[in-house]
Amino acid sequence: MLFKTLIFFCFAGASLAYRSYENYKVYNVVPTSEIHIQMLGDLKKAGYDFWTDILTIGGNARVMVAPEQEQEFVNYAHSVGLKPNVTISNVQALINSQLQPATNARSSTLGSFSWDRYYSLAQIHAWLDELVTLYPGVVTTMVIGTSFEGRELKGIVIDFKKGERGNNPLIGMIEGGIHSREWISPATVTWIIKEFLTSDDPDVRFLAETFIWHIVPVTNPDGYTYTFSEDRMWRKNRNPVNYVPCSTGNLDLGNGIDLNRNFNFLWMTTGASSNPCTQTYAGPSPSSELEAQAISNYVLRLKETGNFLYYFAFHSYSQMILVPYSHVSGQNVLEASNYADMYEIAIRGAEKLTARHGTQYQVGTSADILYEVSGSSFDWVKGVADIPIVYLFELRDVGEFGFLLSSEQIIPNNEEILDCLVEMDKTTRQLSYYSGTVPMYASFICLATSILFLILMK
Repeated sequence: MLFKTLIFFCFAGASLAYRSYENYKVYNVVPTSEIHIQMLGDLKKAGYDFWTDILTIGGNARVMVAPEQEQEFVNYAHSVGLKPNVTISNVQALINSQLQPATNARSSTLGSFSWDRYYSLAQIHAWLDELVTLYPGVVTTMVIGTSFEGRELKGIVIDFKKGERGNNPLIGMIEGGIHSREWISPATVTWIIKEFLTSDDPDVRFLAETFIWHIVPVTNPDGYTYTFSEDRMWRKNRNPVNYVPCSTGNLDLGNGIDLNRNFNFLWMTTGASSNPCTQTYAGPSPSSELEAQAISNYVLRLKETGNFLYYFAFHSYSQMILVPYSHVSGQNVLEASNYADMYEIAIRGAEKLTARHGTQYQVGTSADILYEVSGSSFDWVKGVADIPIVYLFELRDVGEFGFLLSSEQIIPNNEEILDCLVEMDKTTRQLSYYSGTVPMYASFICLATSILFLILMK
């Protein structure tokens, strides 16, 4: 207990070097016309920090506003017919709160880890090493690559039946923390690890033991470390090669690349930027970043070793289960050959998720329910590596805390996600995906149903 207390105070002390967000507010506005979209785009260019990547008519646009910008922003929004509504009154207060362990969390620990707080990269990596000692013969560590600053993209392999699986074992991979400010992502991935290793629920045990799991909690280690030492709201990696000075209040913004726009699948087609001063800067070329290369190469190597069935990527926030591909909507969602199956699997998972705590998740392609994206990791996994069942989860919440989800919500968030994964796996089995081939008969039935639904919705 003393060890954990010392770690916490060291962690809190490090936060003193942070860029301060004292009295920064997050406003929500809803653009109702193309003119509004253009005006909000102009605010982006003027240095306002948008928590919403892509602006759409009728969609929420969340903007973080510095104290010195507030009056100007509010006056401007009212003058053009937007109605600004404060959703977070002091960003720094939420950051400070996130650094505190939860006071009402149920006890849940494994080794030196608990899920009443958020952990640094060094603590996560040390815990992964600890698991090898706690579960010899089941857990091994792996490093899939290194970051621009030389940090390891470190994870673990969980295999309860090592040497007993034959030549075509079932394989799953889980990615966390590719956007560094989304702390709930690694906290969710580490919880999944804990449950796979310790749960006595027969459904969780089946999921844990049937697959060889390859799990990397933090795939953007430089950016994640930076959110602990310098800037809690940092999103990209820390590659400064393409740095340009930005005409914003944050001179550092021109550093780094959005790793989830950098993958070599329809790179820079939509929902990405060629401007280093944006949060969605896709980099100078497809898969230019070491982190994206590491994930891509590992996935392709892993595919050669067995029946690679699942790839799950965890992000925040919005409470969504996104189905590939992120650039398509309407009838074009059927570009993914088994879209109907993936949609059905996700819908059943979302229903089970809601049953735990009442949390509502949407299901669909990003273009249909969020915004268009290209160059994302999970789209690459589906479109290039051709892994059958692929999802991106946007975790809690829908804007009350945003990227600063309180530590009290870690365990409830994680519980419902695990319920979701278990139910998704049950549906996947029912659709006969365990055989190692896409069950075309099921896809054709669901495809016909989806087409009929789309026609009726016209």
